[in-house]
Amino acid sequence: MTAIGSLVAFTIDCPDPEALARFYERALGMETIYSDEHAVYLAGEGLRLGFQKVDEYAPPDWPGQERPQQIHLDLAVTDLAGARERLAALGARDAAHQPGGDAWHVMLDPAGHPFCLTTAY
Repeated sequence: MTAIGSLVAFTIDCPDPEALARFYERALGMETIYSDEHAVYLAGEGLRLGFQKVDEYAPPDWPGQERPQQIHLDLAVTDLAGARERLAALGARDAAHQPGGDAWHVMLDPAGHPFCLTTAY
């Protein structure tokens, strides 16, 4: 089947695109390819992440569903404890709910989006 288009980026809502882009830039080793007052886009290793400003932004309520997450990222790591420490230094925090056993750990980025660290990939 012929594709209609190609997926070029995932874009995440947040209150401060510049600040959240800096977090993911450092966490993932990506670089800024576009920035304006409403959005910032990063690129690296065939992936693009965008961050767009949303007035009156409210972070997801996870694992609750009052404000459900729309998407989350899984980051493959070789050392869960080391990755947690480095990401915490960048502004991430551990999620209260940890359902993943020894191979998964859930953190929240500075804007409150849950993301997973995993050694399972």
